[in-house]
Amino acid sequence: MKEILSETSHRPWPLPRSTWAMTQRWNDLLFAHWPVPAADLTHLLPPGLVVDTFDGSAWVGVVPFWMDRIRLRGLPLIPGANHFPELNLRTYVRERHSNLAGVYFFSLDASNPAAVAVARTFFKLPYYWAHMKIETKDQREFHYQSTRLLTLDHIRFRARYRSLQQPSAKGGIESFLTERYCLYTTDKRGTLYRGNIHHMPWPLEMAEAEIEINELPRAHGIQLPDTKPLLHYARELVVYIWQLELLPALAKHAAAQAVPVAKPL
Repeated sequence: MKEILSETSHRPWPLPRSTWAMTQRWNDLLFAHWPVPAADLTHLLPPGLVVDTFDGSAWVGVVPFWMDRIRLRGLPLIPGANHFPELNLRTYVRERHSNLAGVYFFSLDASNPAAVAVARTFFKLPYYWAHMKIETKDQREFHYQSTRLLTLDHIRFRARYRSLQQPSAKGGIESFLTERYCLYTTDKRGTLYRGNIHHMPWPLEMAEAEIEINELPRAHGIQLPDTKPLLHYARELVVYIWQLELLPALAKHAAAQAVPVAKPL
């Protein structure tokens, strides 16, 4: 896996100088994306982020998958917490000062409560605990179900999806939606952070899906168009994740606020 860290020519900026904090593998992903007016998302983003667009539209993605090979740097694999489904609702943004493109998550659902707690505490991500189930048919079709727990509304998602066993086009909208090497998130006070990630280019395949229930977007104030989504599938991808960093402009401001002011004698 570590040879991935030596392959960086495809990245839009260099790897961080610090060491990675976590690695994991993402498996059997469906990327389902819808175009929406950028103005519909602007008020849902924290200050410091702007909506990134392609062909004049913002894009909202719903991504079901399962992950394994989860390891925190310096620690062994965690028994019982190393294989579980995840489902995220996301869009694509740029940081106002650096203009670096990244992902912003409105929500992430996972079936492992320990993983939810760790992600909320250490990575400040909006994770939710959910009852989730994946059934596989002939290693090609995936039946995916998710129901959020411990919330007033038990937000549901249910879909069947499959790869068409044909490579997807590269570049264009495919790169815009998937070739992202950082995420943005905030803490409870609204302070903005960036988390760097690294992976090889996504091995996308053409896909088809029947999305039976999708309550995630509306639960987070997003209205999807009444059109079929753009669909892609990826079999697996190994990802390295770095600890969150306070954005330079905010870090400079925080440091200035912390400097004591000398009092006149």
